[in-house]
Amino acid sequence: MTIGTEVVPIASGQVTVCWRASRQARRISMRIDPRSGHVVITLPRGARKADGLALLRAHSAWVAAGLSRLPPPVDLRHGGHVVLDGQRHEIRHCPDARRGVWLEDGLLHVSGAEEFVSRRVGVYLREQAQSRLPVRLRAQAEACGLKPTQVRLRDTKSRWGSCSSDGSIMLCWRLVMAPLEVQHYIIAHELAHLRHMNHGPDFWLLVDRLTPHRRQAEKWLHDHGASLHRIAPA
Repeated sequence: MTIGTEVVPIASGQVTVCWRASRQARRISMRIDPRSGHVVITLPRGARKADGLALLRAHSAWVAAGLSRLPPPVDLRHGGHVVLDGQRHEIRHCPDARRGVWLEDGLLHVSGAEEFVSRRVGVYLREQAQSRLPVRLRAQAEACGLKPTQVRLRDTKSRWGSCSSDGSIMLCWRLVMAPLEVQHYIIAHELAHLRHMNHGPDFWLLVDRLTPHRRQAEKWLHDHGASLHRIAPA
């Protein structure tokens, strides 16, 4: 539960801290939210903010280094760019059009008032994820004879996908922006969990049978995955 946000000075400058309270946490924890660039400090029951601030200042070099590695936020306004299936498209505001949001000639056209461009692009991206990712997952599943019980999309912060013991697969909707080879690998990874609910040798052998893109996709996610979390529609 979020209990407040404030700007806090540290050795390298100022950071925005988002305070969270958790009854389940056993100790104070700290992480950097890749979307907002805020430092999230979670306090267990009975912990004081002063204790969280002490942890922050003791690890200020780690925080500064982590923030410096974040890609810049993605601008979803007119003149900015959006990516679908690894292809980059310039956003073009068309105030007098009546077609909603549509791709044409490599441009993403957005009608309506300018102040709603970012929000409408965000809705469009989620709609594209919903129309593309489940279809691709089911096609890959059918090709290899695996049968997930359900496919869901979520906006996760730390995982690109997951598979539960009941056969339900979750994908992060932001994957729709990644290259097709990366999507293929993540889908194969989660499908392999239908057979092996672990990351043992048999699991990785199956992943490599289900996709030829493992090494390429892992490198792309390492190099560029964080940029997908920097897209935050208004």
